[in-house]
Amino acid sequence: MAFAKIVYASMTGNTEEIADIVANKLEELGHDVELDECTTVDASDFEDADIAIVATYTYGDGDLPDEIVDFYEDLQDLDLSGKVYGVVGSGDTFYDYFCKSVDEFEEQFALTGAKKGADSVKVDLAAEDEDIENLEQFATQLSAAVQNL
Repeated sequence: MAFAKIVYASMTGNTEEIADIVANKLEELGHDVELDECTTVDASDFEDADIAIVATYTYGDGDLPDEIVDFYEDLQDLDLSGKVYGVVGSGDTFYDYFCKSVDEFEEQFALTGAKKGADSVKVDLAAEDEDIENLEQFATQLSAAVQNL
């Protein structure tokens, strides 16, 4: 099956949990999955993957987390044609720009030539039952998209 690379940024553990849910579902679907914290990898590591996933939180008033900014900037320079991508993340609806980092990564991935494999999933703080269902559906859609390439 396909190789999925998931890169995440997590301060409170919520986004790491989201990434784990997606990873577990992709493994259940038969894919090889590698899950890495964003400061331990380079954006170019997505070149070896069939499915590229970013899981990020949004900091403060709609900001990318400091630890993922370099990864974000390097992503735009990649050619990921022939690959599938997806973005998930956590945020807090208390803030004006809920999960804005998810939207920014979607825009960045669009510059790489990769195909969007599923609609993004945005989670308010920690994943609840409905969020878990949405994240598993996200993984299922990515799995189907990579098989249709």
